[in-house]
Amino acid sequence: MLWYPLKLSFHVRSYAFGARLIPEKLGKRVASDGIVAETWEFSDYRDTSGTILNGNLSGHSLRELVLTHPDDLVGLGWRRPHFPLLGKFLDASQMLPVHLHADDETAKRKYGEPNGKTEAWHILWAAPGASILAGIKAGLEPEQLTAAFKAQDYDAVINRFPIRAGDTVYVPGGILHSFGPDTLIFEVQQTSDLGQTVMPTDLYGKVYPEDVWNSNIHETLDELRSHYQPRPNPGLTVEDGANKRVIGAAGPYFALEHWTLSITHLEAAHPRRCTTLTNLGEPIRLEFTGGEERLGRAESCILPAAIGEVKVIPKAKGDLIACYLPDLEQDIIKPLRDCGYSDNEIRSLGEVF
Repeated sequence: MLWYPLKLSFHVRSYAFGARLIPEKLGKRVASDGIVAETWEFSDYRDTSGTILNGNLSGHSLRELVLTHPDDLVGLGWRRPHFPLLGKFLDASQMLPVHLHADDETAKRKYGEPNGKTEAWHILWAAPGASILAGIKAGLEPEQLTAAFKAQDYDAVINRFPIRAGDTVYVPGGILHSFGPDTLIFEVQQTSDLGQTVMPTDLYGKVYPEDVWNSNIHETLDELRSHYQPRPNPGLTVEDGANKRVIGAAGPYFALEHWTLSITHLEAAHPRRCTTLTNLGEPIRLEFTGGEERLGRAESCILPAAIGEVKVIPKAKGDLIACYLPDLEQDIIKPLRDCGYSDNEIRSLGEVF
């Protein structure tokens, strides 16, 4: 089969924390005139699995291709039940619920799912004074946490950090977090949607009964982890002639890079991994063996592992996010050491070592 960049249908969620930042600031075309809190750009999670929109695989689901062509699509040796990456635009016009996601161990033990949800946020836009909450403060007992959650005094127990456009935050499963208001991000994560919240309301603003709220807090504390303290970081830059790659996050589940292209970028063949591209700027061309594809503003695609070399050609300036499942030593540690970065600087990207 001659592989090509796969463009997918996207899934919209209309949670109460969202508004219209995704169509207004990114220019993304959405069918709804109401709240667009999230657009799932590439997903293989349950009923949100994307459908191929272009080329001779049009109409096939991402799930189908993962099961029938795992080596060619995801990478040589891939034998998992779903595509490993889920990417989304997320509008936090209002504050997100304070919540966490199960880690891998909890997902298997408690929910019977193959993996949990580690994620990273790349800040696309943030109003002056915008911030995140991430990671509990040291030395707190469960009773202190419960009292703060019931009083909705989250700053008493969770660390708060300022953010600005260009920052990235790596958040492992089990880490309590929130962000907003007035924040727009791109998020990459493991393929999962498990979550627990300590808030008195659900994602649509509906108030929980008291016993349900108490139960949610109890379950959150059961899944809470404190092994990692997220921090916003500006990323580590790798110069490639006139082009620039900023590695914002890296760990065992994904890497996230922000590319700024002034000239054509040649993406090498990667038979052991696929790459997702999300275009933040003007349309670009993708040239590959057998053809070319256009990627418009606020569109995403998957470059299959078997596609070979791809030329990424900006019209004037390219502005893209690239995500992939990395070989940490080969794709992250060695290139950054070669650029002169220390291991402490590399460690700031996530769970690298």
